[in-house]
Order: sequence, then C-alpha cells, then structure tokens
Amino acid sequence: MLSARNTLLKRSNRGLATVANLTRDSKVHQNLLEDHSFINYKQNLEYVDIVRKRLNRPLTYAEKILYGHLDNPHEQEIQRGVSYLKLRPDRVACQDATAQMAILQFMSAGLPQVAKPVTVHCDHLIQAQLGGAKDLKRAIDLNKEVYDFLSSSTAKYNMGFWKPGSGIIHQIVLENYAFPGALIIGTDSHTPNAGGLGQLAIGVGGADAVDVMSDLAWELKAPKILGVKLTGKMNGWTSPKDIILKLAGITTVKGGTGKIVEYFGDGVDTFSATGMGTICNMGAEIGATTSVFPFNKSMVEYLDATKRDKIAEFAQLYKSDLLSADKDSEYDEVVEINLNDLEPYVNGPFTPDLATPISKMKDVAVKNKWPLEVKVGLIGSCTNSSYEDMSRAASIVKDATDHGLKAKSIFTVTPGSEQIRATIARDGQLDTFKEFGGVVLANACGPCIGQWDRKDIKKGDKNTIVSSFNRNFTSRNDGNPETHSFVASPELTIAFAIAGDLRFNPLTDKLKDKDGNEFLLKPPTGVGLPTKGYDPGENTYQAPPKDRNTVNVQVSPTSDRLQLLKPFKPWDGKDALNMPILIKSLGKTTTDHISMAGPWLKYRGHLENISNNYMIGAINAENKKANSIRNVYTGVYKGVPETARDYRDEGIRWVVIGDENFGEGSSREHAALEPRFLGGFAIITKSFARIHETNLKKQGLLPLNFKNPADYDKINPDDRIDILGLTEFAPGKNLVMRVHPKNGEPWDCELTHTFNKEQIEWFKAGSALNKIKSDKA
Repeated sequence: MLSARNTLLKRSNRGLATVANLTRDSKVHQNLLEDHSFINYKQNLEYVDIVRKRLNRPLTYAEKILYGHLDNPHEQEIQRGVSYLKLRPDRVACQDATAQMAILQFMSAGLPQVAKPVTVHCDHLIQAQLGGAKDLKRAIDLNKEVYDFLSSSTAKYNMGFWKPGSGIIHQIVLENYAFPGALIIGTDSHTPNAGGLGQLAIGVGGADAVDVMSDLAWELKAPKILGVKLTGKMNGWTSPKDIILKLAGITTVKGGTGKIVEYFGDGVDTFSATGMGTICNMGAEIGATTSVFPFNKSMVEYLDATKRDKIAEFAQLYKSDLLSADKDSEYDEVVEINLNDLEPYVNGPFTPDLATPISKMKDVAVKNKWPLEVKVGLIGSCTNSSYEDMSRAASIVKDATDHGLKAKSIFTVTPGSEQIRATIARDGQLDTFKEFGGVVLANACGPCIGQWDRKDIKKGDKNTIVSSFNRNFTSRNDGNPETHSFVASPELTIAFAIAGDLRFNPLTDKLKDKDGNEFLLKPPTGVGLPTKGYDPGENTYQAPPKDRNTVNVQVSPTSDRLQLLKPFKPWDGKDALNMPILIKSLGKTTTDHISMAGPWLKYRGHLENISNNYMIGAINAENKKANSIRNVYTGVYKGVPETARDYRDEGIRWVVIGDENFGEGSSREHAALEPRFLGGFAIITKSFARIHETNLKKQGLLPLNFKNPADYDKINPDDRIDILGLTEFAPGKNLVMRVHPKNGEPWDCELTHTFNKEQIEWFKAGSALNKIKSDKA
C-alpha cells in the first residue's frame, strides 16, 4: 500500500503552491491518506449560525464543534446537561482490542461498507518483554489470527488499517487525521488526545462506533462546559502534563463527568500542540466527555510539520467565526491555573487524582509510608511520547550522563508511533536513552495497559514505579496489587529514575557525579518540533483495496480468539422479580475491576472466553475478597463469572450493586457485554461513569442509580431484588426497587435513570444492535 500513500503525499506537496489561493468554499481533504473525506467547515458554520440564533446567546468553542455536527440543527432540543444530541461525527477510530467486537457487531448488521471514514490501529496486543523488535515479532506470531481478521475485515468494509508496529492509536490520529473543528469518536477512552489539534474527540464503546459506521446519528447527552483559564507561562521543570495533574487534584476523577473541558486564556498560546494533546488525553482521568483547546498558532505549526499545511491554511480562513469561542460565551464553571506559579506534580498511587506537588512529595511519601525506592521509571505512551517530550527527557539524561551517572532504576522508553521512533533514532535521542541503560519498547501501549511481562519483582512485593502514563489504578500496569504506581511528566519520571528515590526533588536536591562532587540537574530543554522534519519511518498503513469483492473474512467456529455474535433476547415485557444480587461491589470499581486488560486482551474478540474475567477484580462487600462470591441458592463460594453462569444456566436473572462512578476508566464495552452475556439484568449504583453507562444501555442492560445514595448501605448481599415500573418505563420517570431481605420485611427505594425514549427501545429490543437490525429489516 506504499504507493497509495505516496501518491496522496505527492498530491499534497503539489498542492502547496496553491495553498494561498484557498477560499472558504475550497474542497480540502481531511488527511493525506484518503481521497473520499473532506473538511466541511461551510456546513458546520451554517449549523452553528442556526443554533446561535435559536439559543440567542454566544457559544463556546466546544459548543460550536458539537452544534456544527448536529443531525438536525433546526429542531434539535439543546440544553446543556439535559438534552440528548443527535450528532454526525466526521470519522471513527478503533484500536485492535476494541475493534474486534465493533467489527463483529458491524458484520452482524449486514451492511456492505462503513458509511464514514474508519481506521483500525494495532497497539494493544503487543506485550513488553525484551524490547521493541523482539516483542513486535512475538506479538505478530501470537496474534496472527486476530491481525488477519482485522486486516481482511477492514479491507472488506472499506476501512484503513494500521499494522502492528505503527504506534498507538492516539498518536497516529494526531499525526494523520486530527484537524481543527472536527468531531471524531474512538473506541478508546483516551481518544480526547486529539483535542490538542482543536477538535472534539470522544471515547465511546464499540456499539456507538457501529452506529456511525452504519450511517446512524450518534447520540450524546449535551455536556456542560467546564472552562479552564490558563494564564502566564510555564518555566523550568514544569510541563503541560502538570496542568492536567493539578486539575485532576482539583476536580477528582469524577469532577469532569458529563462535561467538556475547554481551555482558554492567554496561557493557551504559550506551549505546543502536542503538549495540549497530553492535557486532553488525560482529561479522561477526571471523567470528562472530552477536552479541547481553541485553534491557535501552535496547531498551525504542528499541521505544517506533519505536511498538512493546506489544512492549516484552510482552518485559518474560519478562525474568527467557527474555530474560536464567541465573545462573552459562558461556561458552567471555571477553574483558573496560573502557569507562572505551577510546579511539577506527582499523582498517585492507585488513583490519578491524588495530586502532590514535587515540593511536598518527600514529606507526603514518608508520612504515607509509600515505598521510597523507585524500581522502574517508564516514559512514553500515548500521553507523553511527542518529539518535545523525548527531546526534553533526553536533555536530562544527557546531563546525568555527562556527570558519569547511569539510571538507578530500570528505565523504559515507549515511542508513541513509528514516526516518533524513526525521528528520535535519526536525531540521536534514542541512542542517548540506550546509552543510559534504557530499554526501548515497541511502538505500542505496553505497560500502560498492563501489557508488561515484568520480571524484577514477584507478585505481592510492595514497590514503587513512576511513569509518564495517564492511569495508575491498582494492578493496572503489572498485575501486582502492591505496586504503587505514580504518574508524572516524562521529565520528572527521568529524574526519579536517575535518583532511584521517590523523595528526590530535581529542583532543589543535588546528586553526586562519578567523582563524588554534588550537582543540580539542569532544567530540561528541547524543541517542540524536529528542525529536520519528521522521519515517517517504515510505512505500516494499509489502505482498503479498490476491488473489495474478492476479500474474504473468515472466523473459525473453533477459534478461542474470535467468535461471531448471537443476538441477545428482547425484554419479556414484565417487571423483574426475585433476582439475586450477584455481587455488591465495595468502593472504587473501574473497568479494570470489571473486565481486566493485560493477559485478557487476547480474548477481546471472543465474548464467551473474555466473560471469564467479569468482575474478578471487584471487592465483594460481604467478605472483602476479590472474585469470591456466594451462590445464594447453594451457599457455595465460587468466582464471579462461574456464579453468574450458574444463575444464567438456571434461567435466573441477577443484578449488581455498585458504589460511586462505577465503570470509570477505559471505554471497553466488554465490561457491558459480559454481564449481558452472563445473564445480568440491571446494574444499580450510586453513580456511573459516562461511557460505561452508555455501553450498558447499548447491550440491553439497565444502568440505574439510587435516588438516595444511602440506600446502598442498606443492601445486604443475600437480599432479593424486584424492579418495578418497567411496563411504564419512560424518560424522567423513576423505577422502584423492592428489596426482600433474607430476614425481615420488604422495603422499597426509588431508582433514577438517564434513559431517553430511543434508549428505552434498545432495552425492549434486547440491545441497540437488535434495534438497528429490526429498523433496517
């Protein structure tokens, strides 16, 4: 497919001479790799003008992008935090772990090709073991069946395919597909990374992706807008990562739920587009729908550097009225951060919102008795592997090397893409890391998502690691619940790896050189973009063929990696009575607790097999143990999946009781498919994370909330549950849960929900996909 890519690149280069002749009516490609997708600023602006007149108020930048992509701007009800918007995204991006199930669902819809541009990116299935090349070869061998399926299915249904070794989906999207004013959905929670180029990029489940692939309008509850005003300018050791680390400490992991974070103020023009991408990427950790920066000069420079200067020029023609917030537009709330005073932060352990400034880290670490030796320092990932990140990190390493030092901690580098790897190999940063003792991993997610065959400790060993990743839930990186994982900037991660001590503050603490002389590490330096331009490296893109009729997609019925889907049964039209509680989950229950990643990633295309990990990380409120629950009929303790299967096979529906922000973290829809497959009926919690709640609805389950959160505490694991009012199920109308204690009188409590009329039809049909198929029949 190299020739196809080069042809488009040449076409772009020939067009450079005519860039100055662009008008607002020009036809401009969305990217250099597709000849069928175009930027539609003119229509977007028309829709924005319609909505502005209807609402009679100025609009924020995020609102302009949303409303510019409405399915019906004339009639769409619009109330932030209340209305459900029908939207038409520009494109869909899928990573390999979630793409399998999304494509299997699309195939079952019986359509000949996708209706919107779609790309699939192979980044999740490559385990870090020995180093980049060896790990990549091993992954290609182990995952051949899945990669062949993705390669053939994307070719069959007219999607672009990025092969293993290409890099992480979010970096590839930023380098190739993101552009100001766009609306993209992606089947990964860190899709918002592309907000660094002034677009709305929103993480979704695979069923949402199938909607867009099938030419249906995509539904999103109209987000509130959280404005973050940046003033001043960062200096010294402070980096863009510290902005989002500080914000996470302010808002907590659920403070962004139902909101878009829109950055504004003079400070947004003082750092790079890739730095903005870092901030938007980790906005997922505060539960935000997405995050976005307004179109500015830094984005123009990045688009120019990635050979998309025509897009940059076109965007500038729409900067004043489409690609910027209206004067006097209002935010639902505002947080202000002064970059002049911002210091580096370290967040963790076990949650990304426990924020500690570096000046206080020494005292806090000692007080909390965190392991002080830093065993491993890991830089890179989709969050922090830009050229700027690598350059600044390399400058610190070079300073230490010049003083005769080596890393005291194990040190790994994960390039975000083949383009980044090739460019830092050419410009010397990669050699700097290697000479320092660094292990360069494959261009993939690796340890950030638990794809790490860690050998330096045993499971159960209490230890500390520091990374420039985005997420640090219990057991996430290495499967060890005793690993204290902290997230920080690449610069600070390098400093910790050099010192090997969590108490080290590079701004104030001195190191000793090879001769015993004390010295301070110099503040990091590095350019935002390579002066020689990017080296694309090996071409790993596969465009769909012109003739797709000859492409065959096969799924073996004996495969343990892939399994064709069978439709779920529709609702029986009755209230649900006498249901057991499968598990009452205690405390934080993320998608990592509900459907673990790591070694389970290989089953992401096989619903029956991956269901064996359902809720195995959740803590049972009855006995405070993980994956140990009692069958209320037999009294026997088994694992959660085994007990759920026993209920299902006896025709018994069940419910789960959960705490706050249930399902935070990844966008993986398997956390919703698995309970549906295992016979679940309802998930009842204090509150849900946005993506997980939507995923549950899509699969025909009932995500319900206690109207009075204190009712959670009154539930006993051996209670039986009725859900009443389903025959009159309607938007805004609460349901009733009748609780039958083992000993005592029944009692009722109200359950709220966020179902709208269409989503209730999903429930009645058995799933959103069932509804799609019946509508198209």
